[in-house]
Amino acid sequence: MYKCTVVFLLLLFIFFATSISYGFPRGVAGEPAEPSSAVQDFDFSPPARTAYQQILGLRFTEARASLTELQGREPGNLIVPFLENYLDVLQILVDDDRAAYKRLEKRRNARLARMARGDKRSPYFRYTQAEIRLQWAVLQIRYGDYLAGGADIKQAYALLEENRRRHPGFVANLKSLGILHALVGNIPNEYRWAVKTFAGMNGTVEQGLNELKTALVSAGQHDFIFEPETRVACAFLQLHLANDKPGAWQILAGGQLAPRDNPLAAFALANMAIRTGRNDDAIRLLEECPRGAPFHPFPYLDYLLGIAKLHRLDADANVALETFVRDFRGATGIKEAYQKLAWHALIRDNPKGYQVCMNLVRTAGNNRSDPDKAALREARSGEIPDPRLTRARLLFDGGYYTRARDMLRGAEAGYRGNGKSSLEYTYRQGRIYHELGDTGPAIRFYKQTIEAGARQPWYFACNAALQLGLLYEKMGNNRLARTAFERCMAIEPEEYAASLHTRAKAGLARVR
Repeated sequence: MYKCTVVFLLLLFIFFATSISYGFPRGVAGEPAEPSSAVQDFDFSPPARTAYQQILGLRFTEARASLTELQGREPGNLIVPFLENYLDVLQILVDDDRAAYKRLEKRRNARLARMARGDKRSPYFRYTQAEIRLQWAVLQIRYGDYLAGGADIKQAYALLEENRRRHPGFVANLKSLGILHALVGNIPNEYRWAVKTFAGMNGTVEQGLNELKTALVSAGQHDFIFEPETRVACAFLQLHLANDKPGAWQILAGGQLAPRDNPLAAFALANMAIRTGRNDDAIRLLEECPRGAPFHPFPYLDYLLGIAKLHRLDADANVALETFVRDFRGATGIKEAYQKLAWHALIRDNPKGYQVCMNLVRTAGNNRSDPDKAALREARSGEIPDPRLTRARLLFDGGYYTRARDMLRGAEAGYRGNGKSSLEYTYRQGRIYHELGDTGPAIRFYKQTIEAGARQPWYFACNAALQLGLLYEKMGNNRLARTAFERCMAIEPEEYAASLHTRAKAGLARVR
């Protein structure tokens, strides 16, 4: 779950879309409509900017008060319902509140109807409609309303492209189109049906990243209110689709995010820190970030802190994870959290504690996300992971590569055979030597993993092929990189296939 920030669940757009017409909704019964005689404009006035910053800072109570006051002072300012939508969507995501999603959906339609009566000459006219659709598409996809989410993505794309043609100097277009262009050309094979529904939508990773970077350059020269969003989107796309860890960290850390003042900024930076081998920095960011009033509860901070401490094999890693499962009222991530609590028990030689937590994996939460699905598969398998390999895996995921190597030193004799542990041992060795820059052993272990595990249900061979492609790409051998990426896409593990194939497809686009 820590692989994606809350705000930029927009990355889910790669999975779904559908074809419908581009008409605007007519409103919803029971929702207040702006009087037709009022002037309907779009003004990011100073009070509106304050409310926006409060929303992204998770100061939801303050934001609602600010928006209520702004509505009274500027009744025709359509930035007010635009920001109200930001607030609703972000709170639903933070709380993982499916009931609120169903209850508040009618507000989305009413807001779109209001936007459609705004000043058509303004660059915000189409942009605000597109953003509302994209934000709700994230929720629709998260809660399984795929056709509705795809429809909103399709319409948002058309609105943004038309806005770009009419207002080519409007920088905010680059923020949203950059995300979509980077993702639309990288749909994994598992979603071939979605490719057909993306008819008319074109883009590449390079194009999208260039658009986002252009927006960031403009933000450095001119006032651009959406700079934080743009920076986070650019950084995570740079990480996941361009496979550039140093570049991704530089983009994110080089901005004006304030992790000591903003829990969401701390979450984004800590997330990226973990993904780029800066686990100690992640723990520091999460321990120093603000909690309590006036900030809306954000239990994912505890989840991420527990994960980071587990990577370091800290004895108290369970404390933050237990806080998460106690305080979180949503369902996504609960199974994975109990799995990680089980691993904490396992590596501390507590097999009974492992079983207790894995029993909770079976019954708690949901299995909408890939990590939750993987946790449930482990629970149902009845197989207890190898403690030494689990410690090595956790250390590796935290960027403690030397400690991980030392954990497996001299252990080869204990992993000879054809079972899962033997395959995982060669895979872990390949990953460790790869990150340590020792390419010879890395290539050898990756090849062993691919040959032994290509027909097995586990993800080891698939990711070994992906990593082998990335290694060859870095070495400048595009021919071997292409072969490895294609091999990755031909392997169909039961877990993580879509995300691994997405990265392989992005790799193929680069080396071609």
